[in-house]
Amino acid sequence: MALPKHKLIEKNVIRGFLGEGQFQPAGVDLTVSKIFEFADDGRIDYDNRERKISDAKEIGFDENGYAHLKKGAYKIRYNEIVCIPKDAVAWVLPRSSLLRCGASLESAVWDPGYEGRGESLLVVYNEHGLKLKKNGKVGQMVFIQLVEEAKEGYNGAYQGENL
Repeated sequence: MALPKHKLIEKNVIRGFLGEGQFQPAGVDLTVSKIFEFADDGRIDYDNRERKISDAKEIGFDENGYAHLKKGAYKIRYNEIVCIPKDAVAWVLPRSSLLRCGASLESAVWDPGYEGRGESLLVVYNEHGLKLKKNGKVGQMVFIQLVEEAKEGYNGAYQGENL
């Protein structure tokens, strides 16, 4: 069962949102705070002993508040601080306007108990690129209620990130 707007507000799952207009009937719109270009390769292994997250360099916004993105992959950071309840899990899906501009958003599962200002992968497929304004709405986070509360909350490397 997806958590409706009134439950999201009641559970205080989002802090630092820019306005009430971000709450949708079945989720919350997430907005862009920062955009990064990848600066090197990453490394993924089985038990994270050799894991190396790719370095990234922040891209600025122009005097009108836009970042001019060429075709490619970018890391974005959200404005909003997300607090996933222990009885829920969340996914971020791209807003349809982003898709209609030839870009998409990739995100992993947001586990019960995660708290932080998360990041996602923005992929620009459009040959002409994308102009993305600071604070632009790019994704919608949907919360799914678990059958029962998780016995343990998220305790990984990204807990409390970007706070």
